[in-house]
Amino acid sequence: MGASVPPGWPEEVRPPGAPDWERTAVTWLFDLVPPDYRAHEVLRRYPVLLARMAGDHVGAGLEAARAGWRTVRVDLADHLPPDAMEAAVGAYEREGARLAAAARGVTVVAGALRGEVWVPRL
Repeated sequence: MGASVPPGWPEEVRPPGAPDWERTAVTWLFDLVPPDYRAHEVLRRYPVLLARMAGDHVGAGLEAARAGWRTVRVDLADHLPPDAMEAAVGAYEREGARLAAAARGVTVVAGALRGEVWVPRL
């Protein structure tokens, strides 16, 4: 990405100030939430509200992934063979990492939608 964007800025979103950057932000944010959110016109009209709701949704998913990672070995010990248990733990780890990155992206995109300007520091 040629323009300077804060760390964690999603690749799918054009930099603030670029043509259609808000449209790409809205598209990316809608991709993070359940499809039914697209039915709410207020979220299209006010992208900052969409960012708030996306942040809430992603945060809840991240907490769920962390809780699952912590408890899956105990909760399903008698129901999964060792190789499936390791795969389950790996899935929780990957999903947690994906959601943590999405949460960082939502934070920086929401800031830009609110008019915050990121200035790189040396």
